[in-house]
Amino acid sequence: MKMRITLFTLLTSLLLFSILTSAQEKKPAKPRTSLKAGVSQTIGVDTDVKIVYCRPGVKGREIWGKLVPYGMAPGGKESNNKPYPWRGGANENTTIEFSKNVLVEGKKIDAGKYGVHFIPGEKEWVIIFSKNNASWGSYSYDAKDDALRITVTPVKAPFQEWLAYGFDNPDNNSASAFLHWAELKVPFKVAVAE
Repeated sequence: MKMRITLFTLLTSLLLFSILTSAQEKKPAKPRTSLKAGVSQTIGVDTDVKIVYCRPGVKGREIWGKLVPYGMAPGGKESNNKPYPWRGGANENTTIEFSKNVLVEGKKIDAGKYGVHFIPGEKEWVIIFSKNNASWGSYSYDAKDDALRITVTPVKAPFQEWLAYGFDNPDNNSASAFLHWAELKVPFKVAVAE
């Protein structure tokens, strides 16, 4: 009986020591300033559209034309002094994934995962779907990787502190995807390719 109690005490002590040592070694990770998020929508019978992005906040800053410049951003050391588009969020590239071929603003794009980049303008925006979907930001953007470019018109919208993507006006075969940040919404129609 005494042997059982000693063995039980020894095993309990070892388990407790292991738990305490493990807890001390793991430091809590700091949350990102711009948290990662995602949104998806099914259109048609089985065509899935998924957008993954990071959500910066306005935080009292002037966004359009200032923090996010109109046109290509001026090149710096991150981009080997080459101008580059905006990544449509923070941190890694914003990505969009289509489970089947679709039409974006009436133009065909194949099923797959794409990096999304923007060239903002005061009246029109260019949205770029790049075959390179794994970069950090848009610093290494190269036009040779473009799968599709479309031009859309942004619209005024209620204030949105944290950048968000979503889908409006879903119907049987399409939905209007959008980027919404500050007081601007940038919509683009995604439809089933027939």
